[in-house]
Amino acid sequence: MSAMPPRSTAGPVGSRRRPSKGDLTSQAILDTAERLLQHRSLEDIAVDELASGAGISRSTFYFHFSSREAVLHALSARVLDALYDAASSWLRRGSEPPEAAIRRALGSTLALWRKHGPVLRAAVRARDTDEPMREFWTGVARRFIDATAEQITLERAAGVAPDGPDAKSLATVLVSMNEQAFVNRSLSRRSAKRDNDLVDTLAFVWLRSVYGTS
Repeated sequence: MSAMPPRSTAGPVGSRRRPSKGDLTSQAILDTAERLLQHRSLEDIAVDELASGAGISRSTFYFHFSSREAVLHALSARVLDALYDAASSWLRRGSEPPEAAIRRALGSTLALWRKHGPVLRAAVRARDTDEPMREFWTGVARRFIDATAEQITLERAAGVAPDGPDAKSLATVLVSMNEQAFVNRSLSRRSAKRDNDLVDTLAFVWLRSVYGTS
């Protein structure tokens, strides 16, 4: 279900390894898959199409990925790492006011859902039928929930947030709410006003739930 492990990028201190031919081929496959997912489901995309779009043979495709699902797994992992980085605006806010950190994290996350919505929605659908994807997504959800619960606990210990429901239970509800809201919004026509309204609404819920303030 997974792509072949990347080759080592280690090199002399201060140097940056140039992408190998294999790296470029894998990237071409991923780019082709993301482009095709904008208009069709993963089930409707053939391996031959992925190979053709990347300018390679079918056998070369299987050298890099074991299946279409492996391609989706690699795409999802890349996007979800970016989502976690966006969430870190709040998870590691330092002295920044909670409202500013939460709003920036939500805005950055929504922007990623807008940009990579087809990939993320395909991953959400795949977890219902593909066991490796379900395990992968469960691990991703746990990562977000555990980090959120830890931040809630830290905010309470610092006296910034009041005591409330169990931190992990609250984190589970908030993370699940975000996912559903972003899935739905990524399906709608782009609208700066509606996107801003969604960020405002989610920020209101997070601030009330975690900090007891709007």
